[in-house]
Amino acid sequence: MAEPTIVVTVVHAGADHQIVRRVELFAGSTVMHAIDASGIAAALPGGVDPYRLGIFARKVAPDQLVHDGDRIEIYRPLQLDPMEARRRRAR
Repeated sequence: MAEPTIVVTVVHAGADHQIVRRVELFAGSTVMHAIDASGIAAALPGGVDPYRLGIFARKVAPDQLVHDGDRIEIYRPLQLDPMEARRRRAR
């Protein structure tokens, strides 16, 4: 009997381009399994930071289980600290 599969989308939005890949995985796969299967990590110059991951805009751990239809997001580093940006606007 074949294992059930799920389909998830892995995305990364860079400053000048987006990468969107749909992958089919076995049920019980994790966020990192999905990222590895998508091949996006090889396309990113610094690789994937396991602390900058989310599913539908909610931060998750790399070992979080994924479900059918999930959108896994790989976040880029902030260019400016939000508190510093607020200080600059206030001036």
